[in-house]
Amino acid sequence: MSQVDTADSEPRLAADTAIVKQYLDQAAMPEQLDSAELERYRSQVKKLMVEKNARLVAHYYTDSLLQDLAEESDGFVGDSLEMARFGRECDADILLVAGVRFMGESAKILSPDKTVLMPTLDATCSLDIGCPIERFAAFCNQHPERAVVVYANTSAAVKARSDWVVTSSIAVDVIEHLMDQGQKILWAPDKHLGRYIQKTTGADILLWDAACIVHEEFKARGLQDMRALYPQAAVLAHPESPAAVLEMADVIGSTTQIIAAARRLPNPEFIVATDQGIFHKLQQEAPDKRFIIAPTAGNDATCRSCANCPWMGMNSVHRLYDSLLAGDNEIEVDAVLAAQAMIPLQRMLDFASSNRLKVRGRA
Repeated sequence: MSQVDTADSEPRLAADTAIVKQYLDQAAMPEQLDSAELERYRSQVKKLMVEKNARLVAHYYTDSLLQDLAEESDGFVGDSLEMARFGRECDADILLVAGVRFMGESAKILSPDKTVLMPTLDATCSLDIGCPIERFAAFCNQHPERAVVVYANTSAAVKARSDWVVTSSIAVDVIEHLMDQGQKILWAPDKHLGRYIQKTTGADILLWDAACIVHEEFKARGLQDMRALYPQAAVLAHPESPAAVLEMADVIGSTTQIIAAARRLPNPEFIVATDQGIFHKLQQEAPDKRFIIAPTAGNDATCRSCANCPWMGMNSVHRLYDSLLAGDNEIEVDAVLAAQAMIPLQRMLDFASSNRLKVRGRA
């Protein structure tokens, strides 16, 4: 059984159009800097990080300069939960999180005693926007018989209302575990990932109606044409993509799993259905292979993201420098809320440990 919460379709549409459009039209994007200015900021950030005992954690979808800067300064590049776990384990006093806001919140939840800064607090996520806590809590209250499982791409408040927090790579294992216990599932927020899990497991899942604006752009018809143009290419897709795209994929997995597949598979070319920011790491890990972005719904003027998350694009090296210098854009999570959110998050970590699973995902 798989249902979408159709009662929320109108609010979700508003989140996916009006709110997203407002961000794209009005958000202050970083100014373009020349190579000399970029190098100057890069050097200044490194110096400040040493002085303030700070570490940079950057998501795969951020600008390649930020990814390189993180690795050059003993920081970390990865998925959001891996970023947060690195932050908890490192000895820094300050964590600089280059990503979107829920990633900063996750870092703060796992490292409550550390200062967490971001280049900008305007960087959000369509999945976060599409699952506001007030409507989500009401929806959960309407279905008390279901175990509430939420994707890591959610606010701290939504995590706190859940029974489980999962990443894309561990979601199937958790759902199968709950099925073995005879439980029905309430899943949020990404409906495409939820449908993929439902199809894989056969679980009784009630789906929240939201989607990632990047992955929802990928189109199966264009992908079919592209496969004809590149017959030796394997298709790598994130499970947040629509079902028709996933049906054509050779590998479906999290960002970490996509990178591993590119290293492992013998194909000389890959068509990739996830944010184009991952290409920097893909090319580092498999320099002898070619990576091609999967087709989206339109060109820059007609699609909302064109395989690049607009909020990830708000991160920049000069904003990073300004934040670290002044201590601005600090992430704060209420201590009680953080403790509540940590319960389902720790439940996932304990489950992974006991089952020897790697907890990774786009989240």
